[in-house]
Amino acid sequence: MGNQNNAGKVLTKILLGGISVLIADFLLGGVSIDTWLTGFLLAAVIVLINFTLKPLMIILTFPVTILTFGLFLLVINALVILIADYFIPGFSVDGFWWALGFAIVLSLINGVFGNDLSSNR
Repeated sequence: MGNQNNAGKVLTKILLGGISVLIADFLLGGVSIDTWLTGFLLAAVIVLINFTLKPLMIILTFPVTILTFGLFLLVINALVILIADYFIPGFSVDGFWWALGFAIVLSLINGVFGNDLSSNR
């Protein structure tokens, strides 16, 4: 029963994340998502990267994160977007600064929805 509940939570994260991604794409000119399906795929890949690679990146960059009072986590979020850009056809970001802006806007939109793509709760 618990696995079905967790699967439902992940699916909800992906659906809300997909809507957030499409809204962020609409707001930012340096980001391009071909179709709505690509937007939902992007949300799923971001969730996957956040569960697998992001914790490792946070551990490896912990001293820098401490020195920058946590601001380096924004860079890690931008790197997650750039990694997703590499793997998803139909999604493109015009460089690091657009990825950073996309990550910030995406976080704000997900905050409004009460959706956290990096949490497993």
